[in-house]
Amino acid sequence: MATTIRTALGAAALAPLLLALPAQAASAASPSASPSPTASGTAAPTSKVGTSFLTATTLAPGQDAAAAASTGDYLYWAFAATEGQTPTARLTVTLAPAADRHGPQTWSVEVFDGLRRRQSCTAGTQNATGEATATALTLDCTLRQVRSWAEPWSGDPLPGTYYVRLSVTDVPQQDLGLAASVQLHIAAKGGPDDAQPEGGSLKAPLVPPVNAGATVAPGSTAVPAAAARAAAPAEPVSHWYSGWFSGGNSRWFWTIGGGVLAALAGVAGYTLTRHPRGRRPSRYGAVPPQGRAPQPGSAPQAGQYGGPGQG
Repeated sequence: MATTIRTALGAAALAPLLLALPAQAASAASPSASPSPTASGTAAPTSKVGTSFLTATTLAPGQDAAAAASTGDYLYWAFAATEGQTPTARLTVTLAPAADRHGPQTWSVEVFDGLRRRQSCTAGTQNATGEATATALTLDCTLRQVRSWAEPWSGDPLPGTYYVRLSVTDVPQQDLGLAASVQLHIAAKGGPDDAQPEGGSLKAPLVPPVNAGATVAPGSTAVPAAAARAAAPAEPVSHWYSGWFSGGNSRWFWTIGGGVLAALAGVAGYTLTRHPRGRRPSRYGAVPPQGRAPQPGSAPQAGQYGGPGQG
């Protein structure tokens, strides 16, 4: 009887282990939600796509993307680039059937850096137009070489995350919402050995740090460490003429003095340019005496106006 009981208890203890083995085997055989590497060592293509910068689908190095979309939507992907690389984004857009379209469609691809600054394309077809009979469009954009450093005011590509945006720039109103499919491939050539210029390094990203200010408890006389390390204000530089322009009433003294000088200058100018009244410059000779004008109806006297009688 005791042997039978021990056998039953042992079987009951082994039963959960025997039931767990098939479940573990099934979970190992089922595919994982995360992309698994393929035989070539690269990640499997993804079918996800974002509709904004915040929801952009991140692609691993060498990973492709194939997604279904609607005509008129903005599609976003994100990828990482290191210094010395020259990334290239290639897209193939399969349009809706020609029987459902009402005119040509123009698609455009744009690339933005981590600060959402639009980067220029050095090569490739950035805008492509498909006629009413076209079935697919091919777009590509080759960026400039990613630099290891840059000036804060420049827009040079730096190591970090880049965003690819695909959009429709010109389409008939009736064709908005038609089904389309997109395939994206990110290629990059070069590496850290090709980084230019040599010896350059990016010390910090082009994002100003956000540091909260130190606070002091009410009634406390302690000085924060940041305030204690603050640089003392620079002493003003004094010159021999510095005292002339200092003081609360110095501007009134300068105003009154300027007015007096202006008045003296006006009087002197008037004296030098105004001839005295009643005098004639010597170079013109003396003013001849003027005779009395004749009365109306009387005959002029001899020699009065320079006639023959005047000697």
